[in-house]
Amino acid sequence: QTQIVKLLRYEPNAYFFVLSCLSLHLELNKNPVEGFSAGLIEDSDLYRWEVLIIGPPDTLYEGGVFKAHLTFPKDYPLRPPKMKFITDIWHPNVDKNGDVCISILHEPGEDKYGYEKPEERWLPIHTVETIMISVISMLADPNGDSPANVDAAKEWREDRHGAFKRKVARCVRKSQETAFE
Repeated sequence: QTQIVKLLRYEPNAYFFVLSCLSLHLELNKNPVEGFSAGLIEDSDLYRWEVLIIGPPDTLYEGGVFKAHLTFPKDYPLRPPKMKFITDIWHPNVDKNGDVCISILHEPGEDKYGYEKPEERWLPIHTVETIMISVISMLADPNGDSPANVDAAKEWREDRHGAFKRKVARCVRKSQETAFE
C-alpha cells in the first residue's frame, strides 16, 4: 500500500495504471480466465508481472506450463507492455530471447511496413486479459507470415509434424519440470 501511495505521488501517469491494475486484479480474482494466471512479481513493483500460461488443449503446446514476464511502461495504457517468455519456447512468433511478437503488443498507430492495420496494434483498451487471450491464440495458431523466430517459422511451415513438433515437445517437457521453481 505504501508503494502505491509513493507511486501516485511521484509518477503523474501512475493513477490510471494503478486503477487499471487494481481493476484487473479484482476482475481476475472474481472471474478467472482459463489458461493463465497473472500477478505481480514483487508487491513493490506494479510495473512487472509474472504470468503462467497453460498450453492450450489440442495444440502442440498442450500440457506445458510456460512462465513469462510482462513489463509495463510508465505511460501505460497509452503504450503496450513488453512480454518475454522466461520458459524456453519454440514458436514462430517468439524470438530466441523469449520476446513475444504479436500485433497487439506493437506500438499504436500506423505500421511503417504496411503489414498491420492500426486497429490490430496496441490500443489503450487492451488489458492483461486481452493480451493473454491473444498469446494463447498465438500458441494455437502461429503467424508464419510475420515471424520473430525465422527458424521456427521455417520448421513450422516445412516440417510441422517432425522437427518442429519434437522441439515443441522438448519445451513442453522442460516447462513441466521447471514450472514451479
